[in-house]
Amino acid sequence: MKKFKKIALILACTILVLSFAGCDSADKAVNKDLNVTSNGLTEITLVLDWTPNTNHTGFYVADALGYYEEAGIKINIVQPPEDGATAMVAMGSAQFGIDFQDSLAPAFTADAAMPVTAVAAVLQHNTSGIISLKEDGISSPKGLEGKNYATWDLPVEQAMMQYVVEKDGGDFSKVNLIPEYVTDEAAALQQDIDAIWVYYGWAGIACNLAGLDTDYWNFTDIDKVFDYYSPVIVANNDFLEAHGNIAKAFLDATKKGYEYAVENPEDAAKILCNAVPELDANLVMESQKWISGQYKAEVTQWGYIDQNRWDAFYSWLYENNLCDKIESGFGFTNEYLSK
Repeated sequence: MKKFKKIALILACTILVLSFAGCDSADKAVNKDLNVTSNGLTEITLVLDWTPNTNHTGFYVADALGYYEEAGIKINIVQPPEDGATAMVAMGSAQFGIDFQDSLAPAFTADAAMPVTAVAAVLQHNTSGIISLKEDGISSPKGLEGKNYATWDLPVEQAMMQYVVEKDGGDFSKVNLIPEYVTDEAAALQQDIDAIWVYYGWAGIACNLAGLDTDYWNFTDIDKVFDYYSPVIVANNDFLEAHGNIAKAFLDATKKGYEYAVENPEDAAKILCNAVPELDANLVMESQKWISGQYKAEVTQWGYIDQNRWDAFYSWLYENNLCDKIESGFGFTNEYLSK
């Protein structure tokens, strides 16, 4: 779930490559006739942000239960290249991809902005925060003083960390920043790392299953400006313009998959495990029980993106000199969602 942080490091380089290459190849890729199978299904490629997990359950459910086929679609779910899902979508190699609002900022502000748009929120709220062992006493951001925090060394990440620590009355200069890409949170917390930024629905659940007694606080509990959309489905702009009806059909089938997971988390977990048998079935089951309530949360329309929340986070980035100005409402649309 954290590969998007690594992707952010190389996204700027990808944008430059795209700007030099121009949009011609991407236009050809998305505007040509889409591939149609022998039984009349339109092939759509979805590139994930990381290895399959419960953020992605709705796609696998929609495929397994025939929702895509009913919509006239054959879905190809692929894992991302090193430069990430959004780059692949921007170049026209995939119609849809998974990314995160914070990671999309450089894609929207480059001189040659990536031709992508967020078309649906997978989760309604930012479920990320800081996890630590309870014995370390990091029950709030100030508690990070004198502790080892595993950092990705990214400006947005560290700016957010500094903000929440100082808002809690702490001194961020006293936090020990340890550059480390953690892949096993439970193991890291029992070694040299005291605090890790995690997505609770996966890594937080994994720590609980490992029997750790933990503290966890969510960024949105510190300041609502951090309730940005994480993750979102992005689509290629030229594809949307040329094949809007197919985009709507894809998102409608996807919505059915996620709504099924909301109502049937245990069955949905089994479907994900059947599709990706290498996953830890126990982790998937417990994660699914927790995260199914996050797909729609309090909204009635799956995938809905609230402009005020979208704009608020980008305004915070701009006000803190972390990105160029992103105009209100830019970079997302609810146009392709069914009611």
